[in-house]
Amino acid sequence: MRSLLTGYAGAFNRRSRRSGHVLQNRYKSVVCDEAVSLLALVRSLHLNPLRARMVVALEGVATSADSGQVALVGTRAYGWQDTAAVLPQFGRTRVGAQREYRRFVAAGVRQGRRVELQGGGLIRSAGGWQAVQALRRGREGDAGEERILGSREFVEQVRQEVEGRQAQGRGTPRVLPVERVIEGVCQAVGVRAEELRGSGRRAAVSRARAGVAYLWLEWLGQSGPGAARALGVHRATIYEVARRGRQGAAYWEQLCAEAKPEFLCNGP
Repeated sequence: MRSLLTGYAGAFNRRSRRSGHVLQNRYKSVVCDEAVSLLALVRSLHLNPLRARMVVALEGVATSADSGQVALVGTRAYGWQDTAAVLPQFGRTRVGAQREYRRFVAAGVRQGRRVELQGGGLIRSAGGWQAVQALRRGREGDAGEERILGSREFVEQVRQEVEGRQAQGRGTPRVLPVERVIEGVCQAVGVRAEELRGSGRRAAVSRARAGVAYLWLEWLGQSGPGAARALGVHRATIYEVARRGRQGAAYWEQLCAEAKPEFLCNGP
């Protein structure tokens, strides 16, 4: 999310011939108890355009491109938005579920802002389980419940799961340094690591470079700038290099599956 939002902000500034911040604060994610808080949280998020006075009435939320509600009520079709987790909880048929969901949202307007569902007090997140683990360190550990939305029992359950994962993986790195990934790919393709870091353009070098970028960014979910530095390419182009490597995804993933433990550790 950091790479996505930073890239968008940079492109927006270039198009607009401006400088400075575009987005306020960082992306935030919350571990949510589906049975207790999911529907209330979805409703709160989808009412944001009304609260921000971007639309003048509730009916405008159902047509606003700034609200995910348009996909839930059928005004627009967003293939990337998951509606199956929400609509079936309001009815067996799509039309009936959409009608009941509209009533549910309307009831939320009268409730006003629910402080426990607002993001302003949440600790900034790096995402996923690692973000929850960070709560156990330093002063952020005292505010851990603000990062987990649900009952006290649910919060304690999540914390116990995190502590269990930490205990299992303590002292075992998930992935070795990118230099070792480069070493393994170069050995498989038959090129020297120095060629990857240079400006070589021959097919084998380009293929190895794309393989490293794909494995590091997409298969292992690691940092783009780190791979860019190691491969000697600009950080703005490393993601395009990884997309080229996706064409040989099956080969690279098989390489990882057959590799020795000292090459890669604990793939996804």
